[in-house]
Amino acid sequence: MKVDIKINADYQEPLAVIHTAQITDEVNSAVKKLSDTSSDIIMGFRQDDAEILNPNDIYRIYAENQKVLAVTDKGVFQIRMRLYQLENKLAGMKFARISNSEIINLKNTEKFDLSIAGTIRVRLKNGQSTYVSRRYVAKIKEILGI
Repeated sequence: MKVDIKINADYQEPLAVIHTAQITDEVNSAVKKLSDTSSDIIMGFRQDDAEILNPNDIYRIYAENQKVLAVTDKGVFQIRMRLYQLENKLAGMKFARISNSEIINLKNTEKFDLSIAGTIRVRLKNGQSTYVSRRYVAKIKEILGI
C-alpha cells in the first residue's frame, strides 16, 4: 500500500482518503485502524500495581474464576476487560482465539502439535502448553494455512 501525506494548515484534524480499485482485506484493515479511536493500551493489574502491557510481550490471555488474566515474562496480570473486547482490540496483531476462554499471541508460539485427534496442542515460547478447543480447530488451521 502506498502512503502519501500532504500538510495543509486548513485542516483542523487529520483526514485520510483511500483511493483503490476495489475493497480488499488490506483496505478494510487500514480503514479499521484509522477509524479506531480506542487506545491500544492494555493495563495489567497485580496486587496494588498497574502496568502498561505491550501486546508483543503477551503469551496468552485467558479467563479463569470470573477474571481475565494475561501471561507475560513479568508474570500474570489481571485485565479489566472482557475477552471479546481484547480480541477486538488485538485484531490484526497476530492474536487468535483458541477457545471460548483463551486467546494466544501467534508471534509467541513455538509449535503446534497436530498428533492429538480432534484438537491441537500449542506450545508457547515461555514453555507453557495449551490446547485449541475442538470448536476452534478449523479456524486455527485456516489461520495457519493447514
